[in-house]
Amino acid sequence: MKTLTKEWIKKADADHTTAVRELRARRNPNYDAACFHSQQCTEKYLKATLQEKNIQFGKTHNLCSLLDLLVIDFPLFETLRSSLISLNSYAIDFRYPGESADKELASAAVKLCSMVRKEIRIALRLK
Repeated sequence: MKTLTKEWIKKADADHTTAVRELRARRNPNYDAACFHSQQCTEKYLKATLQEKNIQFGKTHNLCSLLDLLVIDFPLFETLRSSLISLNSYAIDFRYPGESADKELASAAVKLCSMVRKEIRIALRLK
């Protein structure tokens, strides 16, 4: 595995850890952060896969755009699209005043992220 791919994965896993920690926090949980880091973990796993396949992806946070680049090599990833659509909104929605995530929404975000993470780790042959 390429060094840069490993770096993307390390950062993605750090986001996953943060999302899970915030969801489970008993004191002052930050559900907005759990949603945001779920999106970030997913984005970085997609970019790690693109990096490993030498596919240029530019500067984007749109998970579906990244998926579009991957489905040629990983056609089964198309089944992830609905999850990515849901996660896409978490990159922005809860980072600014006006909307806040609750525990139920954060739990759904972490669950989707974990599912996508698992599928990509299998595709990359990671334990």
